[in-house]
Amino acid sequence: CEGLEYLAKVTDVNKQEVSLEIIEKLDLNNESEIKVFLFQGLPKAQKMDLIVQKGTELGITEFIPTITHRVDVKLKGEFKDRLNRIALEAAKQSKRSIVPKVTEPIGFEEVLQKVDELDLFLVPYENANNFGIKTLINKLRNEEKINNIKNIGIFVGPEGGIEEEEIEQLKEKGAHIVTLGKRILRTETAGFVATSLIQYELSDLGGND
Repeated sequence: CEGLEYLAKVTDVNKQEVSLEIIEKLDLNNESEIKVFLFQGLPKAQKMDLIVQKGTELGITEFIPTITHRVDVKLKGEFKDRLNRIALEAAKQSKRSIVPKVTEPIGFEEVLQKVDELDLFLVPYENANNFGIKTLINKLRNEEKINNIKNIGIFVGPEGGIEEEEIEQLKEKGAHIVTLGKRILRTETAGFVATSLIQYELSDLGGND
């Protein structure tokens, strides 16, 4: 079962497979209490490799490459397979209990459809008028809504940023437009920062005490 760990011994090895005999189930789970889905506006060059690698270490559950108005990237055939290999290696290194999934790229209209499917949907945006993640989380705590939040979407625009029209469409669907601070972050940095803040506020980043 996904997310569970077992102690096992090798019983057979051949060219096609390795057979194991389960000895016992281990009381060990290194997964976050929340699931983070990163909708990442496709960046240029190899930046998506870094995003998947470090995002896996931070506990992201799923990476959804996204094609927005300002995306200008030509995808190669092995794009998805390469990123899933990177996720696998990063999951091993960081002792994740599951391997995050990298999906096929989707369009902006599909992102809008996903907003309603998640408990909370955040969009880091430089013009968010000082309304940040900490303010949002405190607001949800005061409204006693925080315990119902388990699945969180984060939408990050590409290098060219997010169109104002796209921001308005996301708002209409119920997404929360937030600032990450006074400094403008690169697309490959914004997702890390937003995920770290969410994991710190709602889960185990920084320790449980």
